Amino acid sequence: MSDFFIEEIVRLLGYQFFQYALIGGALVALTCAVVGLLIVLRKESMIGDSVAHTAFGGIAVGILLGVEPILTALVFAVFSVLLIAYMRTRGLAHSDAAMAVMLAAGFSLGLIVVSAAGGFTVDLFSYLFGSILTIDTNELVVTAILAMISLTIMGIFYKELLSITFDEQAARLNGIPVTSLAVAFNVLVAVTIVISIKVVGIILVAALLVLPGLSALQLNQSFRKTLLASIFLALLTTTLGIFISALFDVAASGIIVFTGVGVFLLAVAYGRLGR
Repeated sequence: MSDFFIEEIVRLLGYQFFQYALIGGALVALTCAVVGLLIVLRKESMIGDSVAHTAFGGIAVGILLGVEPILTALVFAVFSVLLIAYMRTRGLAHSDAAMAVMLAAGFSLGLIVVSAAGGFTVDLFSYLFGSILTIDTNELVVTAILAMISLTIMGIFYKELLSITFDEQAARLNGIPVTSLAVAFNVLVAVTIVISIKVVGIILVAALLVLPGLSALQLNQSFRKTLLASIFLALLTTTLGIFISALFDVAASGIIVFTGVGVFLLAVAYGRLGR
């Protein structure tokens, strides 16, 4: 039995589509682990669900117009996070209410476009539920570029972003441009969500964004170790999900997220026992 699985894994690694899936999955997992940890610490975990559903409107428009759906989704997602931030800072709505408004607006627009275009297509279903094993060269290149840009910006400004996450007032007193960094982080969140959609789909993207960081926080380690744990767990669950999906012909998105939930429960148990 073990020899059979080893042979199957070696065979899969020889296929270009599987190599693309592993590379794309790793890039997305790494970005989600870094950005998602800050999202959890900022107590904005539901932003992933809100922005992903808003991006659905952009994807539907992109498919209808024959434009790369990731790019139109990115425009909608960036607009969404900026509008959420505007409503929150202007006192028009609390964060959760602003997120709910954008979720409803984006998803309803997507449904209108889909119905006007004659119904759901295979491409649209792949964005709803994820289809990492079908990622093509263009999608991989776009994902790689956006992931590298996000990770580079996060690396340059990580200390400042941590400062505004833990104590915004103190960050202002220390001369950190809080408003500008908050806007930049919101844009990074939008980018991360959009590149994650191909991996787990619009419906489950919030889980991929939140679970690695949330699991790592249960281990009660220093921030540096927590960040490394978040990265490791994100890479582990994504890679396992892709392999299991290919070996047993099941949905990669479901396996990735289900594995992530299992890891979270184990992390909670470990954290409780370690106290």
